[in-house]
Amino acid sequence: MIPQLCVVLHDVAASRLDACERVVSAVAEVAPVPLTLLAVPRYHCEPSPAVFGQWLGQRGAAGDEIALHGYTHQDDGAPHGLVDRLRRRFYTRGEGEFCDLTLTEATRRLTAGVRWFARQGLLAPAGFVAPAWLMNEATWQALRWQPFSYTCTLRHVALLPERRMLTSQSIVYSCASAWRRQASRAWNAAVAASMSDNPLLRIELHPHDADHAAIRRSWQRLLERNLPGRRATTLAEIAGQYRLETDWDTLVSGLEFDSPLPARQQSG
Repeated sequence: MIPQLCVVLHDVAASRLDACERVVSAVAEVAPVPLTLLAVPRYHCEPSPAVFGQWLGQRGAAGDEIALHGYTHQDDGAPHGLVDRLRRRFYTRGEGEFCDLTLTEATRRLTAGVRWFARQGLLAPAGFVAPAWLMNEATWQALRWQPFSYTCTLRHVALLPERRMLTSQSIVYSCASAWRRQASRAWNAAVAASMSDNPLLRIELHPHDADHAAIRRSWQRLLERNLPGRRATTLAEIAGQYRLETDWDTLVSGLEFDSPLPARQQSG
């Protein structure tokens, strides 16, 4: 693929709409690029008012992609041991909704999310991104039976249902404390440098990433620096292009769904 860039806004929810709009405005200060908005239907179990669905519809009509970002964005399960507790209660702050669900429960929440999009009059979401990018195997299996063309992890964009991976390390900031803000700026500068030759650069933002001047300037500069050499697009477009550009190679090599062609056909 030609070099591309995606700006993704996580945790788009009714209760965070003002902060989300500040991020959208801060992106527009640099350039009018399309965004991928990761919407949460019932953030922390709170119902979303009609005005939230209307706002998403307006953003979609303006060219943004609206993807599903969990259903409640809340991990309501019990951790298993110390390491799991640290990951789920401190690293993700109790928001890793899909990190420990059964197949039945993961399917139920994904289906509820898709139906919520339909009730809002939104286009069916092409993508699902789990809160904190955390998914257990049951969630991966549940995604095989849903109408999504892609999902993402911290380091990959994955085509569905076959899990074909495009490597792309996310640039993501932490605003929780002063030392985290400083560390994430340094880390993301290094990540951006390491991704300079990668086909896809993902700048992944959260609602409060426009509220701290140093953080806002950091990602705005990254965006400004990379736009001249990259085409800004959405995750759905990336997934579609990646599928088209790899399907021919897959067909020729006979590797589709890990099922090689017979030796006689391969030799031709």
